[in-house]
Parts: sequence; C-alpha cells; structure tokens
Amino acid sequence: MKQIAVTVNGTRHEAEVEPRQLLVYFLREQLRLTGTNVGCDTSSCGSCTVLLDGESVKSCTLLAVQADGHEVTTIEGLADGDTYHPMQQAFHEHHALQCGFCTPGMVLAAVSYLKENPKPTEAEVRLALEGNLCRCTGYHNIVKAILAASGAEA
Repeated sequence: MKQIAVTVNGTRHEAEVEPRQLLVYFLREQLRLTGTNVGCDTSSCGSCTVLLDGESVKSCTLLAVQADGHEVTTIEGLADGDTYHPMQQAFHEHHALQCGFCTPGMVLAAVSYLKENPKPTEAEVRLALEGNLCRCTGYHNIVKAILAASGAEA
C-alpha cells in the first residue's frame, strides 16, 4: 500500500492505495465520485476523462499514485454550487447528450481543449474530440455545444 495526498474538486484527500490502482477506480470506489465512468479500460473511449492540474487525462491510464500531490477535477467539481460551468450549460442548452454515459468525459475534455484553443472551428472541435467516443449522438450537438461555449457558435 502507498499513502497519497490528492486534491479532488478542491478537497484534499489522504488515502492508502495499491500501487497499481488506476485513478478512475480510486475516484469511483474510494471517493465515491461516480460521474467518472469506466467505459473500456483501454483509453479508447474517453468516458473516464478528468482534469489533472487543469489538463484532460484519461483516468483509466493513470495510476492513483501518479496523482499524488496534484489537483484532480471530476464532473462533480466543475459546477460552482448550483451554477453550471459554461460548458455544462452549453451541453444542456444544445441537447448534447442522449444516454449521458460519455458526457462527463466529453465535457471535461472540451473544457481542457478550449483552454488550448479558445476560438476553434467546427473542424478543429471534431478533431479534438477524436479521443472521446459517443455511441448515441453522432456528435452534431456536442460540437454545437462546444462551439457555443467558446462563443463561436455556428
């Protein structure tokens, strides 16, 4: 067992973890933050995407011990109390979800992406979503939502 200290959604957590435990399972099983989904365990789908020090990472490819000393933001920590984050609001307003399974990872990946490219084109958004799969929507409304959140609504 290894002792770690990680700040998740603004709260510092100290815990013992197995050295090989994935961050996604630490978040879901030890911290009970079940908005981070496990979709494939191979980094193909992106449903486990969280922000690590503000940058999107797939938490199924990161060990919990690698998050030691870092800040993690999950979908549960994105809103400001009862006020949605602008990306969450855009996903809501543009109906950018169906079953919702991919939505937390998609939202967090989009938040990180807009920090890198605040005014993307539709083609750039579609390329940026390459690592996040949605099996329901066809991406049209997801792209619209991201463009709306960026202020470059098509």
